[in-house]
Amino acid sequence: MLSTVLKSERALQVNIAIMRAFVKLRELLLTHNELAQKIDELERKYDMHEADIQVIFQAIKKLLEPPEDPPRPRFGMN
Repeated sequence: MLSTVLKSERALQVNIAIMRAFVKLRELLLTHNELAQKIDELERKYDMHEADIQVIFQAIKKLLEPPEDPPRPRFGMN
């Protein structure tokens, strides 16, 4: 506790800034913890559907491929 040792206004302001930084850090950690929990829940929820999702992605990728050119009739070979 810097302000109790130095007993100055500046030391008091620094001490307050340090406390606010720790409070903000704790809030950020809680937020990230909640986000991590939600991601874990989603992973568990959709884990059993993973194979189905992969099939859907493969179908989408196939649709994004350019179509193959149809075979052209050969002229002069009939």
